[in-house]
Amino acid sequence: MLVEKAHAFAKVAHAGVTRMGSGEPYVEHVERVAMTLTWLGFPDHVIAAPYLHDVVEDAGVSSEELALKFGPEVAALVAEVTNPVLPKAPGNRAWRKSEEVKHLAKASYYGASLKLADMLDNSSNVRTNAPAFAKTYLPVLAAKLEVLGHGHPELYARVKANITKA
Repeated sequence: MLVEKAHAFAKVAHAGVTRMGSGEPYVEHVERVAMTLTWLGFPDHVIAAPYLHDVVEDAGVSSEELALKFGPEVAALVAEVTNPVLPKAPGNRAWRKSEEVKHLAKASYYGASLKLADMLDNSSNVRTNAPAFAKTYLPVLAAKLEVLGHGHPELYARVKANITKA
C-alpha cells in the first residue's frame, strides 16, 4: 500500500514535467529507480522513497508533508538524497555540488543505495540524450560516487561502469 501511495503521489507531483534530452514524462524516471530497488529486494519503505526522491527539490513538497503522508522512515530517506542547497541558491555551482557530496557521504546504506539507483538511471543514456550536458554532468556524478561506496555494491559497480564508458 505504501509503495502504491507514493507512486500515485509522484504522478501528481511530476504531472506535465518531462526529462531533459529525452522528453519522456519525468515520472518514468522515478518508476525506474523504484523498480531497480524492487528487483534488488529492498523493503517497502525504501521502494516508496524513489517515487518521492525529487518532490522536495522539484515540486515544492515539504519534508513535513512527506513525513505526515508516508511516515518518518520514508521522509528521512528522501531527506538523505535531497540536495541541502537548492540548485538556484546563491554561491557558485562548484560549492553547491561540494555541499551535496558532503551531504550524501552521510547517507545510510538505504539512502546511498537509493541515490545509486537514481544515478544509475540518470547515467544510463545521458551521453545519447544530452551529449553536451553529459560533459559537465558525468564528472559531478563521479564525485558523488566517490562517497557512496557504502551503498549496494552492484548498483555502485553499474554506476561506475556508466560513468567511465568511453
